[in-house]
Amino acid sequence: MVAVAAGTAEFGGLSRVLLFLSQLYILTGGESTETPAYVMKCPSNGLCSKLPADCIECKTNYSCVYGKPVTFDCTVKPHVTCVDQNFTKQHNFTINMTCSFCWQLPETDYECSNATNCMTVSCPRQRYSANCTVHDHIHCLGKRTFPKMLYCNWTGGYKWSTALALSRISCLNLLVPRLGTMNSRSITLGGFGADRFYLGQWREGLGKLFSFGGLGIWTLIDVLLIGVGYVGPADGSLYI
Repeated sequence: MVAVAAGTAEFGGLSRVLLFLSQLYILTGGESTETPAYVMKCPSNGLCSKLPADCIECKTNYSCVYGKPVTFDCTVKPHVTCVDQNFTKQHNFTINMTCSFCWQLPETDYECSNATNCMTVSCPRQRYSANCTVHDHIHCLGKRTFPKMLYCNWTGGYKWSTALALSRISCLNLLVPRLGTMNSRSITLGGFGADRFYLGQWREGLGKLFSFGGLGIWTLIDVLLIGVGYVGPADGSLYI
């Protein structure tokens, strides 16, 4: 009985060791069935040559001539299936691209983060540091996400045509004869400073309103400044 109990205890200890080793093997990726995140970007049974860059691995040649066509040998990543023009499954294939680093691509081939805390209307024009990412189906050399200095180009939704129209209404008050007491008052009160108020420049708007457009001089100047885009929204954004 003692021998049987000892054997049972030894077998139980061995079982626990084997269970621990099997769990450790799975955690280290030995038999993991978890699907990689990049598979979500890879269309099943699509053309291999049309797969996004995250779905394939290519032997790139950094000695190619910039701007010239080049062919690279590529292999699909695990869990990715693709076919050729004859709908035959492929694992190894080639892609044709233009020899260029990702940061050298035209602006239409990548997307960059935007900044809303810099002035778009300033001299000299302000720049900001953006993180840019190449579109999925564009192939290039080097890192697909890269930093780049860009001009401030965000917009707060202000329309240049609206600002100019309000400024011109103010100007017309000085040039057009009185059309009647009621109409003249309504146009004048709506015109003087309306352009500045619309752009969010409250101080200038109040000053323009109570000075009757700077006796007309300020009004004429604003038409020119808004017309050429020198005066913009107070938040520093671009017109739309």
